Amino acid sequence: MTKRKPLVAIIGRPNVGKSTLFNRIIGTRKAIVEKIPGVTRDRNYGPATYRDRHLILVDTGGFEPQAEHPIMEGVRRQTETAIDEADIIIFLMDGKEGLTEVDKEIAHMLRKTEKKVFYVVNKIDNRKAEENISDFYTLGIEKLYLISAEHGININELLDDIYPLLPETLQEEIDQYPRIAIVGKPNVGKSTLVNKLAGKERLLISPEPGTTRDAIDTTITYYKKKYIFIDTAGIRRKSRVERGIESYSVFRALKSIDRCDIAILLVDAMESITAQDLKILKYIEEAGKGTIICFNKWDIVPKDEKTLDQYKDWIINRYPHLSHIPMLFISALTGKRVSRIFEEIEKVRAEQLKRISTGELNSFVRAIQTTLPSATYRGKPLKIYYATQAHVNPPEFVMFVNYPEAVDERIRKYILNSIRARWGFRGVPVRIFFRKK
Repeated sequence: MTKRKPLVAIIGRPNVGKSTLFNRIIGTRKAIVEKIPGVTRDRNYGPATYRDRHLILVDTGGFEPQAEHPIMEGVRRQTETAIDEADIIIFLMDGKEGLTEVDKEIAHMLRKTEKKVFYVVNKIDNRKAEENISDFYTLGIEKLYLISAEHGININELLDDIYPLLPETLQEEIDQYPRIAIVGKPNVGKSTLVNKLAGKERLLISPEPGTTRDAIDTTITYYKKKYIFIDTAGIRRKSRVERGIESYSVFRALKSIDRCDIAILLVDAMESITAQDLKILKYIEEAGKGTIICFNKWDIVPKDEKTLDQYKDWIINRYPHLSHIPMLFISALTGKRVSRIFEEIEKVRAEQLKRISTGELNSFVRAIQTTLPSATYRGKPLKIYYATQAHVNPPEFVMFVNYPEAVDERIRKYILNSIRARWGFRGVPVRIFFRKK
């Protein structure tokens, strides 16, 4: 019988190096790391492997037991949830600053848990730092791990002791599940939507724009099918992106599109589609990903202005190139129509993997040959000889012609629209290449 990957949570007060340790263990720069307290706010999950055994590492925001600011109060709740979910806990402290009252409070709280806790002192990279470690032993700990996450010192010693707690066999790998990125401008309700889909407060929510700074993965099961949802930082216009944390967050959001299968663009229904939303859609299409547009906050749109069908018709009339993309009108807050997202994901996924036989394609080529807009090269008319589908996800078609130079945007658009009229490919970018026979 296989076992699941254990969750290993890194907790501690702000700015002790949790994200640096997280990145060091998973072997990639997944978490944002800057020397500013409070950079990590949500729980950030990442798979890691040590000596052929697997775990899921959880990075958390800085824990402050008496936090009063709404954001820091949310971080405290997120850390408590991470402790509840975790199988193993790494309690990280700062060797340069020494033992603090907050460290003592956290240690007192951890004594009440029955879970295995590893007490780790970070930033021990010189003799001066080692002078501060004696105070940490007053916590009554059997073993302290003295490390430098930044320089990789003694990390293996910590992992060697965690290793016996990791199972030798695992469940089916998580990577086989569809990855769904929730993208959009700041404050359109992305985290609220993921939490509603998951059925619990998995992500930190605040009306303050820019709350989500990292791309966070959440596995959600719906009717025995599993999906990985990626909540991302809001994507602002370049001119409005500050250097540093926010610019890296936007970069991470775009990278999340690159690693997803389907991107859900979340739009504020009160604002409708904006120029920035169109840019995000263009990025999704160029990345070759499936697309669903969800108009959020539909519950507060005045119903005397437009009915749902009228609103949708208005969008398509204004942006006809979006007509093939599924559109849902939801309320992430109340949950209205949210479950339909899973139905659309399955439909778009099927469209991504759809393959058209060469025989069908060539019947199609013969049918459209006589209706093609006129196009010539050096006075000779364009002729399509035959076609084949080269790839799926996204679907790619290769058409062999006498003169590729004769193919202009009119021809390309006509063939694309004809393919969609015949086979759909709803919510999926279709790529067409023309080759000389």
